[in-house]
Amino acid sequence: MQSLPILPPSSHTVLVLGGRGRFGLAAVQAFARSGWRVLAQMRPGATAPQVQGVQWLAHAVDTTAGLEALKADARGATVVVHALNPARYTRQAWERENGPLLKAGMAVAQALGATLMLPGNVYNFGQSMPPVLMEGAPYRPSMAMGRIRTRMEEELEGATQRGELRAVIVRAGNFYGQGQGTWLDLAMLKGIQSGKLVFPGPLDVATPWAYLPDLAQTFVQLARVRHSMAPFESLHFAGHTLAGHDWVQALQDVARQQGWLGEDQSLEVAGLPWPLLRLVGPLVPSWAALAALRYLWKQPHRLDNRRLLSIIGDEPHTPWPLALGRTLQHLKLLPLAPVQVHTLVTQP
Repeated sequence: MQSLPILPPSSHTVLVLGGRGRFGLAAVQAFARSGWRVLAQMRPGATAPQVQGVQWLAHAVDTTAGLEALKADARGATVVVHALNPARYTRQAWERENGPLLKAGMAVAQALGATLMLPGNVYNFGQSMPPVLMEGAPYRPSMAMGRIRTRMEEELEGATQRGELRAVIVRAGNFYGQGQGTWLDLAMLKGIQSGKLVFPGPLDVATPWAYLPDLAQTFVQLARVRHSMAPFESLHFAGHTLAGHDWVQALQDVARQQGWLGEDQSLEVAGLPWPLLRLVGPLVPSWAALAALRYLWKQPHRLDNRRLLSIIGDEPHTPWPLALGRTLQHLKLLPLAPVQVHTLVTQP
């Protein structure tokens, strides 16, 4: 393994755990662009993405030897971004893996004396969640994954109260804009080039979406001012609040531009077969996990970010038409040339 350079005390160093994942890679890129020294953990045998100025550390976090080697090679890191996720999106994998993964991240951060930062979601609030999710709102999880996330965050907060480490959670809506495995590529856009769109909920219900480059840049800005914050912070990233009609209007515009639809044609919009997901769920655990999320598409909600704004001033915010165009380019649905996407967007 390449030895790490000795840097002056003023250097900013971040360690990103799970640096090859959707959010992990966005964080790696954002910190690198902002001039940080970036160390990125990946599993042994994985191929390191090409990101200029990033040092990749191939250490397993689920073995004692791998964890100790990671602590040694990450010396000097003052921030640890926890972007580790279970191998599969199932309740069973979450129950088995999320706790140990968090403990590993906490152990690394504690050993380095670093602030631990991790992305959160809205699962904690449950089906009774209000339409505006305030920072500090009580948790009432109504499904297994929400209860798992709540336990994780309570464990993390308890560690900060005991003085073991400092931590920041940044809660966000549906991820998009980087990587595979999101609602967009798995369901919504699979038939877009044939003029078809799948939307999982009612078209008039607005929900929060997190463009990953913006979310990652928010982590960078918070990392810069981490010493001014309390030992534990749970903050909300507002992102884009979008209804199904916003998606239909914007994607229909794109489909006509690209010749997937005629000028007088409209997108064929279908819903997700939720009853089928529930029916097959006992046999296909990943479908059961998705079926448990149906309420998030039926209940309008948005994330109130006023506490976040009081700390960093402005939330990084790429205009949604531009974010959508870049997302479609990333998914190779559009060429890399500039794309015009005109739409009326429902904003928070």
